[in-house]
Amino acid sequence: MRFIFIISLIFFSCTTTKKIVVASTTANRVTGNDFYHQAFGMKWKERDSFAVKEILAGNIPSFLKKFERIKVSVIDSITRKTINAEYFVSPDYLSIGTDDNWARINITPLAAQKIADSFNCFLPTRKMVDDIYKAAKVKLEPVPMFAFRDSTPTMWHHHLMIEGQRKGRKGLIAGIQKDVVISGKISRDPIPKAFGTDRVAIYGWHKPDGNPIQPLYTGHIYWWVDYSQGIRLVYRKIKVGPKGLLRRKKWMDYIDVLNDPVLKKLLCDEEWCDFYRYNY
Repeated sequence: MRFIFIISLIFFSCTTTKKIVVASTTANRVTGNDFYHQAFGMKWKERDSFAVKEILAGNIPSFLKKFERIKVSVIDSITRKTINAEYFVSPDYLSIGTDDNWARINITPLAAQKIADSFNCFLPTRKMVDDIYKAAKVKLEPVPMFAFRDSTPTMWHHHLMIEGQRKGRKGLIAGIQKDVVISGKISRDPIPKAFGTDRVAIYGWHKPDGNPIQPLYTGHIYWWVDYSQGIRLVYRKIKVGPKGLLRRKKWMDYIDVLNDPVLKKLLCDEEWCDFYRYNY
């Protein structure tokens, strides 16, 4: 069953309701095609600002508001009992536009975090990216590109190539982008002096055999973004409970889950799972 989000002019709040309220926008909404034409010559800061403004105004295709359920479980090493959990993720990567004319966008982790915070969501971990890929209904072949990787026209071209491969198929999609992820490596890997204190972690772009092209990597400065880097949103409340006991399941904030020595394994497969969000 899909999870439906309520959008307001100020925030995007996940609830258990099956109703949806779409923010009022201007009559002339920026379409996916419009976004890329207007952003054609923009650098990352200007493009980020443009994307954040449009998305926080509710200018996203309606299918992105229907989040997909991902089920995971872990065995408590002490009690040997199975603990189940459910979390909810956007069915595709962050996009701008109308239902008839939309496009995936590529933004920095700073812009992504601002949007996630406003929408009551967070960015996934490496393990979550793997679990989402396993659950995906539409698994597509990665499409690497090799020239002008960080240019806006290349981002637009890549979106069109993905759509050509998707051929209108619907459902949870994966394999088409590397994910911007949260990772303990962000605060622990050696930082090049030129980076200051901030960088981005990326992971994924799974091939049809299930193996990712991109290992977990923190070698890019925080403002780096290219055509292959996508943003998957995850609702920040996780439903956690014993196996088979639906009434005893409870909603937990993802940070509380990651802070628990047992429950963190539901979401994270790293030694350190204590990096929760990017600063902006």
